[in-house]
Amino acid sequence: MEFGFGPRDEEFRAEARAWLGAHLTGVFAGAAGRGGPGSEHEGVAERRAWERELGRGGWIGLGWDSQAYGNRRATLTQQVVWAEEYARVRAPGRHGHIGENLLAPTLLAHGTREQQDEFLPPIARGEALWCQGYSEPGAGSDLAGLRTAAVRDGDVYRVTGQKIWTSLAHEADWCFVLARTEPGSTGHRGISFLLLPMDQPGRVEVRPIRQLTGTSEFNEVFFDGAVARAAHVVGGPGDGWRVAMSLLGFERGVSTLVQQIGFAQELGTVLREALAAGAVDDPVLRDRLVRQWAELRVMRWNALRTLGGSNGSGAGAPSVAKLLWGGWHQRLGELAMAVRGAAAAVGPGDWSEDAPYELDALQRLFLFTRADTIYGGSDEIQRNIIAERVLGLPREAR
Repeated sequence: MEFGFGPRDEEFRAEARAWLGAHLTGVFAGAAGRGGPGSEHEGVAERRAWERELGRGGWIGLGWDSQAYGNRRATLTQQVVWAEEYARVRAPGRHGHIGENLLAPTLLAHGTREQQDEFLPPIARGEALWCQGYSEPGAGSDLAGLRTAAVRDGDVYRVTGQKIWTSLAHEADWCFVLARTEPGSTGHRGISFLLLPMDQPGRVEVRPIRQLTGTSEFNEVFFDGAVARAAHVVGGPGDGWRVAMSLLGFERGVSTLVQQIGFAQELGTVLREALAAGAVDDPVLRDRLVRQWAELRVMRWNALRTLGGSNGSGAGAPSVAKLLWGGWHQRLGELAMAVRGAAAAVGPGDWSEDAPYELDALQRLFLFTRADTIYGGSDEIQRNIIAERVLGLPREAR
């Protein structure tokens, strides 16, 4: 498909470029390039302030179906333009992605007007940070096996259970939680989608999970009678599975293209490293570099075809996209180490018991990408979805 930028897109680009140039200064300039995968701990205060700065400029919520919450409204191509300009200046890693790109479109599609008016303005202002309470120790990719329960108690639900791999839960103000509200229900039935405040001492406990990178983006979250208002059930009691699956569709929308812009920057860094180390003289490594570039172009074309609503869309499109980028990004991390050779095993600083090893950006990339084919739905689950829902093959015996 043709995916070009017209005159109005270029006007939008000039506006975005001018705004970023005027506002990415001072402490915000110092946070540039910080907060990416494996380095979410960097510049937290500055990046949270940057979210509020974006909100004041109206740059949060460009893809929302409504412009009623202080946000600008942008076309698909303009959203890509913004992502390109944002990546070009290496603006700080976003803190509010989960609220802006996952919860907000879900509320616009399934929430009540009261829920929209309560929760969307703080997201648009960059003030409210959200996390996603889906996976559990016994229900990860097989999400329908979740056991967290929510019991109705007058005007509230009391939530008890455990979630795991909850990104940024240690910083979030709110969590959207999948819980069973119908006792004895199994599978997809009896699940509700609740909006729950995280600031509930004694009822909500967050335990960071230390990763290979030494950072703790992921967390365990324990609910012990945590309170969620009955008015904050999205889509109605028992309709949580439908709402949750709709949200996952938003997760792999235009944000897929935005993600690929970051991938292209990482590939450029690996290529420069290969040139500096002379690794491009090795025909095998040179071939791998070319393959990474070519596969990234294919991912872009697939994403454009999917967003364009042609034959690339459908039930299996999100799963295809996840399979493509998960494996690609993992191979990029491996390639980042291969072009360095033995030097890749050496950190940039001295190690001691009091000062654990440090990692540079490419070492963090390698370690973080080991999880790319697992989180967000493992490769095995994505292949099952494609086989069963697209190809019509028999369901796996359970």
